[in-house]
Amino acid sequence: MTRAWQRMLSGRRLDLLDPTPMDIEVADIAHGLAFVARWNGQTRGDWPYSVAEHSLLVEQIFTRLDPTAPAAHRLAALLHDAPEYVIGDMISPVKSAIGPAYGQLDARLTAAVHHRFGLPAVLSVALKRRIKQADRISARMEAVELAGFDEKEASRIFGKPPAPDITDGLRLILRPPTETRQAFLDRFAELTN
Repeated sequence: MTRAWQRMLSGRRLDLLDPTPMDIEVADIAHGLAFVARWNGQTRGDWPYSVAEHSLLVEQIFTRLDPTAPAAHRLAALLHDAPEYVIGDMISPVKSAIGPAYGQLDARLTAAVHHRFGLPAVLSVALKRRIKQADRISARMEAVELAGFDEKEASRIFGKPPAPDITDGLRLILRPPTETRQAFLDRFAELTN
């Protein structure tokens, strides 16, 4: 039988085919996401733009879109890409090529992460939609500022630029993974305490 689990730095063994909430640790998520590069590493700068940085930005944008959102919804936004600490950040064309199996794996991991941190296994359609809106705004910013897209191409793929009040003052941060990991853990602690 083929091994379908990964040993985490915490010592946990995460079964990818049947993940359980008890095998999920936020320190593993923060570490993994801080070392996973978005855009397959095809970004400008001296450090890769990590999924952890992206997650922090998505949560900020989500909060600007919905300033009265409860902490649980903000936590869901922060953890929206949590499965990528194990499966990496695949660009959309690769996900399409893999087909439904990728979505099923992502859904299993997401459900385990959500259960571990007191969120519903499956988020409401409305909440998912709001998080996806923040995710697309973040992706558009990243595409133009870091990944070499021009405004026209970014608008075609990610939609028109958001209202200025949504992104004013936000910046994309490139820093060592250890700093990003700590920033992710700090924000997680703020949202869960």
